[in-house]
Amino acid sequence: MSKTANRDEAAFYEIRVQGLLDVIWSAWLDGLDIRPLASGETLLSGHIRDQSALHGLLNKIRDLGLPLLGVEKK
Repeated sequence: MSKTANRDEAAFYEIRVQGLLDVIWSAWLDGLDIRPLASGETLLSGHIRDQSALHGLLNKIRDLGLPLLGVEKK
């Protein structure tokens, strides 16, 4: 399998942002699970269909003004 094919497969991601995000944003963020943390950060997690969808989600996070702390593919 080529590297290009791997990039286009669905995968589970955890995205950590600074700030607290209410769970009502889940639908706007394509159904990601939203878990506010006691540290003042929020953990977003779920399956993302491909790299294009990941970039779209990262743009939405940017539009909310939440500093991105990390993105991890599980």
